[in-house]
Amino acid sequence: MAVRLVKRCTSLLREATRLAPAVSPVGQLRLARGAQKPLTSSATSSSSRLPGPLSELVEKEQVFTPYPEHQEVDQLIEKATRPEELLELLGGGHCLHENHAALTLIQLSRLLSEKPKDKALLIQDARFRQLLHLVNSQITAVWHGTLVKLLRSLYALGLPPTSKELRSVEQEVRWRMRRLKYKHLAFLAESSANYMQEQDSQELLAELLVQLERRWAEIDDSRVLVAMMMKTGHLSESLMTRLEDKCLELVEHFGPEELRKVLVTLAAQNRRSVPLLRAISYHLVQKPFPLTKGVLLDLAYAYGKLGFHQTQVFQRLAADLLPHTPSLTSSEVARCTKSFAFLKWLNLPLFEAFAQHVLDRAQSITLPHLYNMLLAFARVNFRPEREDPFFSLVHEKLGSELAGLEPALQVDVVWALCVLQQVLEAELQAVLHPEFHTQFLGVESRKDQSTFQKLLHINATAQLEHPEYTGPLLPASALVPRPSALDRKATPLQKELQETLKGLLGSADKGSFMVATQYGWVLDAEVLLDTDSQLLPLRAFVAPHLALPSGSQPLPPGAKRLAFLRWEFPNFNSRSKDLLGRFVLARRHLLAAGFLLVDVPYYEWLELKSEWQKSAYLKDKMRKAVAEELAK
Repeated sequence: MAVRLVKRCTSLLREATRLAPAVSPVGQLRLARGAQKPLTSSATSSSSRLPGPLSELVEKEQVFTPYPEHQEVDQLIEKATRPEELLELLGGGHCLHENHAALTLIQLSRLLSEKPKDKALLIQDARFRQLLHLVNSQITAVWHGTLVKLLRSLYALGLPPTSKELRSVEQEVRWRMRRLKYKHLAFLAESSANYMQEQDSQELLAELLVQLERRWAEIDDSRVLVAMMMKTGHLSESLMTRLEDKCLELVEHFGPEELRKVLVTLAAQNRRSVPLLRAISYHLVQKPFPLTKGVLLDLAYAYGKLGFHQTQVFQRLAADLLPHTPSLTSSEVARCTKSFAFLKWLNLPLFEAFAQHVLDRAQSITLPHLYNMLLAFARVNFRPEREDPFFSLVHEKLGSELAGLEPALQVDVVWALCVLQQVLEAELQAVLHPEFHTQFLGVESRKDQSTFQKLLHINATAQLEHPEYTGPLLPASALVPRPSALDRKATPLQKELQETLKGLLGSADKGSFMVATQYGWVLDAEVLLDTDSQLLPLRAFVAPHLALPSGSQPLPPGAKRLAFLRWEFPNFNSRSKDLLGRFVLARRHLLAAGFLLVDVPYYEWLELKSEWQKSAYLKDKMRKAVAEELAK
C-alpha cells in the first residue's frame, strides 16, 4: 500500500514540474467574475487527461487574472494635475487595461473634490461619458480595492442615482461583498455611508452593515476600528455593540488620540458603555503618555457628557490642564468649566485659574462664554477668591444685555447669581416682572416647568434675602405647589427616614411629610416644638411657608419649627461632603424662613444599622439644632 502511494506522489510531482512555467503564483493572481461561470469544452478537454487534484489546480488557474505590470499610463494618471490631462488619455493612443478607466475616474474625483461647478461641467463632457461606458463594460475585471474607491468617487462626482453606470458599480460591489477584505468594507462604509443614504442606496448600505457586523472578528487594526465607530457606528445598534466589544480587546494598544476619538464618539452617540469606559479610564491613569491640550479638553467633554465618574482620571485631567490655562481661549475655558461642572468635580486651583483667565481677558470675553461659566460655578457652588472684581465684570457685561437673552436663559443666569449670593435688585425685577414671568405660568413641558421652579427660587430670594426689595413678586396663585412637585418615586433613604420619624412622633398630627413650600423646596418632614422641646399639633397653627392657609392659631412664644432634609449621594459634589449650589440655596432659604434644619446626609445614615440607632440619631440631631439656636 505504501509503495503504491509513493508511486502516485512521484507521478504527480513529475507532472507538476512539467506544468510549472505555465502557472502563475497564486499570491499574484486575482479571481475574476468568470470564476462563477462554467469552463468551455476546450478548457475541459485540455485538462481532462491530468490527474484529479492537478486538474483542479489548472482549472482554478484559468479563472484568475494576473495584475498587469506598471505602465506609462499609470504614471500619467497619478501625476495628472488637471482633469483635461486625464480626459486626453482616451484619445492619446495609450493602451488602457480594464483598471485604467476606473483609476482615471478616481483621480478625477480627487482633483475636483472642492470644485462643485467643475463637477457639473465634467458630467456633461462626452469624454467623461465614454470613460463611464468603458468602466461599465469592463467592471467585472476591476480589482477589489479599485472597485470600492471607484464607487466612492462616483458618489463624490455627483452622478445621479438613476445613472446606469453607478448602479452597475453598486451591483458589482454587492456581488463581491463576501469576497472583499474587511479593510475594503470598512473603507466603503467610512467614505460612502453618507452618500448611500443620500443616493437612496439603502439596500447596499444595509447589506454592507450586515457584512461588517458578521465579520467584526476580522478587525485587527485599531485605526480601522476607531474609524468604523466614528463613521458607521450610529447607523446600526448591533454593529456598534460589536465594535465596542472589539474595542475592549484592542484598547490596550490605543494611543491618546485613539482613546480621545472613541470617547468623543461614545459621547456623540450618548452611549454609556460602562465596561469600555472603565477600560479606557484604566489606561488613561496607568499609561504615562502625554496628553495634549486638545485631547484633555475632549476627554473632559466626553466624561461630562456621559456622566461617568472616575476620580483618578479627573485628577489627571485637572493637573494636566492647569499649566495650559494661560494658552486656552475663552471658548475652551467655558467649555472645560462646563464639563467639570457636569461631573460635579470642583478642583479649586483649576477653577481659580479659570476665574483669573476671565479677569485677564475682561475686555474680549463674550457674554455667552461668561454666563456658561457663571452657570457652572453656581452648580458646584464655587465663588472665586477675587469674587468682587469677577462679579463686577459679570454685572457689567450683563447690564442691558440681560433682556436680550432667551427667556429661559435669563432665568438661569439670575438663578445662578442667586445661588452665588450676587444678584442685584434690577436683575430680580427683570425676571419677576409680570410681563416676563406670565409666559411660564401653567406650562406643561418639563423644561418650562424646571424654569418656573427656578422662578420660585428667585422669588424666594427676593422675599427672604433682600428685605429692601420692593417688588414685583410672583402672584400668590403661582406659588401653589403643583402635583408634579411631589410626584417622585421614594428613595430607600426617604422611606427609612419617614418610617423612623413616624415611630418617634407617635401621632399623625404631630408632623407632616413631603411638605411643598411656597419657596419651591420640598421638606422631607416638618415638626413643631414648644419651649420644653415637646411636640405640638402641627396643623393647628399658622404656616406662613405654605401657599395655602393651614391652621389659624398663632405660634406659641418660643415655639420652634424644624425641617428635616435628607441629602442623597447626587446632592453633593463628587468625592466631597459639600452640597451642590442648588441645595446650598435651599438651606439658606429655609433658614431665612425661620426653620431649624435637621440635615440627614446619606453617609451618616448608612452607618446606622438598627432602628434604635436611627431613632437615637434623629433625636440627637433635633437636640443639637435646638441647642445651636439657643446658643445664638
